[in-house]
Amino acid sequence: MKTPKRIEPLIENGLVDEVIRSLKSGKEAAVYVVRCGTEIRCAKVYKEADQRSFRQSVLYQEGRKVRNSRRARAMEKGSRYGRQEQESAWQNAEVTALYRLADAGVRVPRPYNFIDGVLLMELVTDADGSPAPRLNDLEMTAAQAREYHGILISQIVRMLCDGLVHGDLSEYNVLVGGDGPVIIDLPQAVDAAGNNNARMMLERDVGNMAAYFGQFAPELLTTEYGKEMWKLYQSGDLHPDTQLTGRFEHSTRPADVRSVMREIDAAREENLARQRFGDTA
Repeated sequence: MKTPKRIEPLIENGLVDEVIRSLKSGKEAAVYVVRCGTEIRCAKVYKEADQRSFRQSVLYQEGRKVRNSRRARAMEKGSRYGRQEQESAWQNAEVTALYRLADAGVRVPRPYNFIDGVLLMELVTDADGSPAPRLNDLEMTAAQAREYHGILISQIVRMLCDGLVHGDLSEYNVLVGGDGPVIIDLPQAVDAAGNNNARMMLERDVGNMAAYFGQFAPELLTTEYGKEMWKLYQSGDLHPDTQLTGRFEHSTRPADVRSVMREIDAAREENLARQRFGDTA
């Protein structure tokens, strides 16, 4: 097939020898099957910001650090340069997450190179060597659903132990390779400790898995792995080999509204004091 323009630099640099075919086009990127020497890999070509349907919500951006102060200021102002840097940071977040998670033992595609908005990585294949199907394309038995659900819960635990939450996990970004489920699409991955929305996103990710697999194994619909693993994570008791139960004991103790209001009033008074001090400085 004709070589996409964005992949031409990789061919010129000897990283890709041939573009074999288009694999898929999604909300974030277009993916191609490519040949690199004797290896068959895939090239993920990120779409320009104005061509994507997935928006970089501030919910995902919170907690991400930009070391270069000039870039940080430009991104805050939303200038043309700032938007370009924001787009670059968004793409680099996935590359960084893939390297981190692969090293942590999470089953994700192995990344190889990232040049000018093109990510060269492992092509996940099924038992026959063909590109692996997405989870939502499969029909399965209750036993298989329970097995795959258990594998993915263990992968989510490993991710959380490494400090990351996928943030957009569903049956549409899990591939089923010859060795089982593989998690993909990570540009929106969030820092579990640095993002105030991490708990909500984790529980949503886990809930999406329960809802999908619950179609085949209904008992999974009543599990609460997300709440259980977050509680263990917060207390420092979550480890990659932690055996979860899927049960969570909800507190029946009434909320201490008065204490909460006192904290709010104290914070408000402290903020007013800062403003008065700033006005007289």
